[in-house]
Amino acid sequence: MKVIGRKKEKDSLMQCINSKRPEFVVVYGRRRVGKTFLVREYFNNQFSFYATGLSDEKTKGQLRGFAAGLNAYGHEDKSIPGDWFEAFARLRELLEKKNTYREPINSKRVVFLDELPWMDTARSDFKSALDYFWNSWASTQDDLVLIVCGSATSWIITNLLNNKKGFHNRVTRRIHLAPFSLAECEELLEYNDIVMTRKQIIESYMYFGGIPYYLNLMDQRLSLAQNVNEMCFSEHGPLYNEYFSLFSSLFDKPEKHMAILETLAKNKIGMTRVELSGYKEIGGGSVLTKDLRELEECGFIRKFNTLTKGENECCYQIIDPFTLFSIAFLNNRRFDSWNEYINSPGYNSWRGNSFEVVCFNHINQIKAALGISGIETNEYAWRSGSSGKGAQIDLVIARKDGVINLCEIKYTNEVYALDSEEHDKIQNRLTQFQKETGSKDAIHVTLICGDDYRQNKYSGIIQNVIVGDDLFET
Repeated sequence: MKVIGRKKEKDSLMQCINSKRPEFVVVYGRRRVGKTFLVREYFNNQFSFYATGLSDEKTKGQLRGFAAGLNAYGHEDKSIPGDWFEAFARLRELLEKKNTYREPINSKRVVFLDELPWMDTARSDFKSALDYFWNSWASTQDDLVLIVCGSATSWIITNLLNNKKGFHNRVTRRIHLAPFSLAECEELLEYNDIVMTRKQIIESYMYFGGIPYYLNLMDQRLSLAQNVNEMCFSEHGPLYNEYFSLFSSLFDKPEKHMAILETLAKNKIGMTRVELSGYKEIGGGSVLTKDLRELEECGFIRKFNTLTKGENECCYQIIDPFTLFSIAFLNNRRFDSWNEYINSPGYNSWRGNSFEVVCFNHINQIKAALGISGIETNEYAWRSGSSGKGAQIDLVIARKDGVINLCEIKYTNEVYALDSEEHDKIQNRLTQFQKETGSKDAIHVTLICGDDYRQNKYSGIIQNVIVGDDLFET
C-alpha cells in the first residue's frame, strides 16, 4: 500500500539504514495514527525479526507469542522460553545466523518489536532483559536497527524516553508520529476514492483530527454527515466507544488525563497548571506534571506562554479535534443521530471552537500564507483581564520581526463578510489588547475564514485574509 505523507519520518528511517552505528529507534504516538503501518510498509514487511505484544496476555502468553515469532524466523527451539532473558538470548542466536535476512540497501539487520508495552506484564523481567540485550550485545552491532513502538505512550515516555537508568541515552532516534495535515487528509481521501470539497475535508478534520485510521473507515457511498452518523452514533459503529478505548490504550490510569481534557474543553483559550490543579478530580503535584507532559507528548494538548502572563504561568490548551468532538457529543449522547445535533446552539459553538483548533494545528500553513515562514513566532489565544468591556482573541501570532498578528477566526456556511457589529468588536479587541499588553509592536488584524471572504466597506480594518485553501498548502 502507498505511504501517504510522512516525509520526515521516512527520512529518519532511511538515516537508520545509512547509519554506521547501531540504532535504537522509538516510534510513538497516539492510537490509530499509523505507527505500525509506517514501519511495516517502509520495510515492505521484510524484517530480520518481527514480534508484537499481545493485548491482555500475561507473561507466559507474551513469551509464547515471542517464541512463535522466533520459530517463524528460523529459530529451532520450539519450547516456550522460561523468562525474557532466555527469549532475548534466543533472539541474539537468531540474529547471529549467517542466513538471517538483511535489508537490501546496506545489509542491515532490522528488528521490529511492535506494541512493546504489552510485553511488559506485571512482575515480569521484560525491561531488565531488554536492557541487558541492548547494552550487552545489540549496542555493539553496527549493522543492527532495533525499532520499537507502542500506543501506550505513558509506558514509552516513562520507560524509554525519560528513563534515567538502563535506557538513559540508549535511544538513538525518536520518531513522533503526528496526525495528518489537511493536505495529507486530502491525499488519503482521494486515494480512497472519497469525493469531498475542501470545506468538507476541513469539516472531516474537525471530527476526526487527521487520524488515518478514522479516515480509512469512511464509506465513499455516504456523505460526510452520514459517515459521522454511522461511525460514531450507530451502536455498533467502529468509533462508538473510541474515546474511552483511546485513553485506556494510551495510559494505565486514564481518569485524570480525561478529567484534564474535559476541563480544558470548557476553557477554549487555555488554563494554567495552577487553575487545573484547583479541580478535585485533577489534583496537583508530580502526578499532574506527568499527566500534562504525557498529553502534550501525544498531541492532545499544547503548552504556550502569553504576553500578559509570567514566565512560569504556562497555559495548556486542547488541540486534538477528535477529543473535542467526543467530549461535546459522544460522552453523553443526547441524540441517537448526528443530524439531530447539526445547527443546534451547541453544534455551532463546537464548530467555531473546532475550526480554531484546525488553525492552531496548521500554524505553518498560516505563516506561509502571511509570508513569514522563516520568522520565529509564539502563538496563543488571549482574553482580556479587564472587568469592563472585555475582549477575546482567537489566535495571536507574536513575531520576532516587530509585528503581532491578531487573528479573527470565522467558520460559516457561506462566504464571510464583515458587518458593522463585527467591525466594532474587532476594534474593541484591538484597543483592549494594546492597552493591557502595552505592546509597542505593529499590530496587524488577520482574518482566517473556513471558506472564502468577500470585501465590503468594513474591510479596511483587516490587513491580511487567509482562506480555507491556504490551509492545504504543503
